[in-house]
This record gives sequence, C-alpha cells and structure tokens, in this order.
Amino acid sequence: MLKKKMNKDYTPLKETPNDHPIIDVIKNRWSPRVFADMPVSQTDLQSMFEAGRWAASSNNFQPWNIVWGIKGSETYNRIMDLLVEFNQSWTVNAPVLMLGVINTKTPDGKENYHALHDLGQFSAHMALQAHSMGIAIHQMAGVDFEAAKKEFEFPDEYHVATAIAAGYYGGDDDQLNEDLKKEENAPRERKKQNEFLFNGNYVKRESL
Repeated sequence: MLKKKMNKDYTPLKETPNDHPIIDVIKNRWSPRVFADMPVSQTDLQSMFEAGRWAASSNNFQPWNIVWGIKGSETYNRIMDLLVEFNQSWTVNAPVLMLGVINTKTPDGKENYHALHDLGQFSAHMALQAHSMGIAIHQMAGVDFEAAKKEFEFPDEYHVATAIAAGYYGGDDDQLNEDLKKEENAPRERKKQNEFLFNGNYVKRESL
C-alpha cells in the first residue's frame, strides 16, 4: 500500500520492471487516481505548460490547446461536468482538471493528421516536468468530447481529445472503491519490446 502522509518533495514510487536502463523521471512516473490534499499553484502549472510548449510538433504547427481549471473555480466545475460518471467518481479530489484539445487543420486549411501525435508529445513533456516536481497527471479518454467542444466554444475544426487530472502524489487510496484501490496498488506492466518492434515487415517480427 502506498504511503499516505506526504509532503511536496516526496513521490511514492512504484516498482517498474524495466528490461533496459531508462532515466529515473521516466521510470518513476505513474498515473494515480488519488492526490495529496495540497493545491497546485499557478506557478507550478506554468512550469508544466512551459515544458509542453517546447514539445516537438509537425512543421512546428503546435496544434495543442489546453483548457485548465483549479479546484473551486468555475472552469474546474465545467470540466468535471463533462467527464463520464466513472471518472467523476475519482477525480473529486484532483486539485486541477484540464482538457487537451487539438486543431485538426493546418494553417492553410489542410487536414493535420499528426495533431493527435503532437498533443501526445505535449502531454508527455508536461507529465515528465510535473513528475520532477512531485506532481502526477492522469489522462482520461472518458469525457464527452462533443459537449466539451460546445461548452468551451471551440470551432468545428477542433477536437477535444483528452481530459487530464493533476495533483501532488500521495493521496489516500482509502478514498477509492475496492476495485480501484486494488488497481491503484497493482504492479506496473507493459508489453515486451518484441510485441511492438519490427525490424522489417509486420509479419516478420524480430527481436533486437
């Protein structure tokens, strides 16, 4: 079980059974569903957003847009109302909620097929910066995308791709139901490299 008395400078670690060496900020980052009872300042958020700002993007179009709200604010409540019921059940203690939105068009009006990839780069940069500050982020697909676009008045060519909860590591997992509590404490796992690496055609899977 994770420790429950936390401070800003402590990050609870989960064992990561990596097969090859990786840097600690990647190895130790994970996505909890509980957060410490501690606000995230706008200064901290700006550092996280700045990390995302410097992510790579196709043709440097930077198609990402972030809607954010701090708990207690109107924007936070508006985002919360757009989450599916399952996500609302555990995000109630998240200090920050966000929406990740992409512009699906290039500046000259063509389809930007790389926009989702680029938002992913932004989110990954933000997640690693957040982790270095003791802050966790948990990305969610469970959001009413069309209602969110309408609620925040994005034009037709925009797509709300994800919701994100953020807060300091160290929440009390007793706030979760038994199924989520079990998941919160479950070992980390990922596919092995030979399940997704192809040194040639798809049918000729070869290990490194």
